[in-house]
Amino acid sequence: MADGWPLVDDRPHAVVIGSGFGGLAAAVRLGARGWRVTVLERLDQPGGRARVHRQDGFTFDAGPTIVTAPHLFEELWTLAGRRMADDVTLVPVDPFYRIRFHDGSTFDCSTDAEAMRAQVRRLSPSDLDGYERFLAFSKELCRVGFEELGAKPFSRVSDMARIAPELVRLKAYRSVHALVAGFVKDERLRQALSFHPLFVGGNPFRASSLYALIAWLERRWGVHYVMGGIGRLVEGLAGLVRGLGGAVRLNAEVERILVENGRATGVKLASGEMIRADVVVSNADSGFTYSRLLAGETRRRWNDQKLNKSSYSMSLFVWRFGTRKHFAELPHHLILMGPRYRGLLDDIFPGSASPRTFRSICTGRQRPTRRSRRKAATGSMCSRRSRTCSAAPTGRRRPSPIAKGSRGSSTRPSCGASSARSSLQRSRRR
Repeated sequence: MADGWPLVDDRPHAVVIGSGFGGLAAAVRLGARGWRVTVLERLDQPGGRARVHRQDGFTFDAGPTIVTAPHLFEELWTLAGRRMADDVTLVPVDPFYRIRFHDGSTFDCSTDAEAMRAQVRRLSPSDLDGYERFLAFSKELCRVGFEELGAKPFSRVSDMARIAPELVRLKAYRSVHALVAGFVKDERLRQALSFHPLFVGGNPFRASSLYALIAWLERRWGVHYVMGGIGRLVEGLAGLVRGLGGAVRLNAEVERILVENGRATGVKLASGEMIRADVVVSNADSGFTYSRLLAGETRRRWNDQKLNKSSYSMSLFVWRFGTRKHFAELPHHLILMGPRYRGLLDDIFPGSASPRTFRSICTGRQRPTRRSRRKAATGSMCSRRSRTCSAAPTGRRRPSPIAKGSRGSSTRPSCGASSARSSLQRSRRR
């Protein structure tokens, strides 16, 4: 016996490529269903975009920094027969973020309904009724778009056709900004209630109004900080995989997915090692999976010609600053809106060169919570300034046929996680 598991393990074997949130979530679900799971990560630590950087005593989250639907993570711990609270400590963030507009006015977002009404009333009293109607609409969007459709696959045209009437009813054909503009007149409120697509590389003036569900999602489940950083959440999920008898292998770069008679049968590593599997789940970017890991294979749907015509999201720049000083005047997240909000987005999203006013649109500062101040003093936490701009719309989402049979990730983009059906994106970081 080894760690409670027999030395000869005859369980069906699943290989998961990539240890981002989507890959780890898929691995936990497979392990809970009786599979022997091997997660392969090319870097020296798990997490993918949720990995951490450490420098000069500071720890920086590389990607997502907050959790907005903790119950989805708790579900994974439950499947593994564990309690999330035993491994990870979440602290509510209040306010979620403060938006500072170019005229000096601010808007604090929180779960407090009366406080939110007061924020709206302070900026534009005449928009209070419109805000209430928008929030009710956001609640319905969240019920349908997140709670009902969030876990359903859309691998066939008929899947989309089935929900088309509902999407029309919810005005999903409109942009987020256009939807919000139908409820409130003050431009600052329109920005505050519609900027969220920027977090995932979408343009509020073009992204589907389904993103307006985030207003109610935040109201219902709040925004939470992981004590010690998102890396603690990654460590906890990797621990679940191991606890279910699986393995997380680092520095294991997958070179190719092995295919026999149209079915994935394993992977070949860059080292030359072959790993056989009954099922292969790729949590790598879809474009990379099809063009590199399945290069040379017959791909009727995602062939090279179609991939070359696909729309990719733009890169983003992240500046990270570590400080041992506490800035009491700063909220946990501060978002600065520049005077050229619409104009700057028009400059960026068509694909033109980055304008000189690039950094004026959306800058966030993350600081340690009051509860983690002692850790900050020792250098284990950090002050962070990030997300100068989340650029271009993501490519079309398609579930990978290699991931069939797996429910995939229970994480959501609200915490920056990639799902097992990773969108077609580039994530170059410079």
